[in-house]
Amino acid sequence: MLVVWLGLLTLAAGLVPGLLAGPGWAACALLPLALLVWGWVMLERNWRSWRYAERSDDLLISRGVLWRQETVVPYGRMQLVEVTSGPLERHFGLASVQLHTAAAATDATIPGLVPAEAERLRDRLTELGEARSAGL
Repeated sequence: MLVVWLGLLTLAAGLVPGLLAGPGWAACALLPLALLVWGWVMLERNWRSWRYAERSDDLLISRGVLWRQETVVPYGRMQLVEVTSGPLERHFGLASVQLHTAAAATDATIPGLVPAEAERLRDRLTELGEARSAGL
């Protein structure tokens, strides 16, 4: 989405003033172009910050560059584990695993997985969730 919107803004900021007021005004596209490059770098840092770990009793999900956020989801509290893949994710061969629990605040998502890994993780978490919730 970053590339689409800032790319269109860069194109519009360069073409419209350049065609209407002269080629010198096409430099208006430099600011959106700089924002696009900066945003791409920040996007990569954010993407690399996502981590998850399957522990003995729960799943740990951490993310964030400036503000770190860690979510711990006990296997016994998982109600639904689903694999989603929107059009942009499918284009790049990615999928997301979304975990639903009884508390809306603890719903967690793990984005940017290879579809085979997402399905493996879904099956594993479903199996662990059923085994742990049987004792409740």
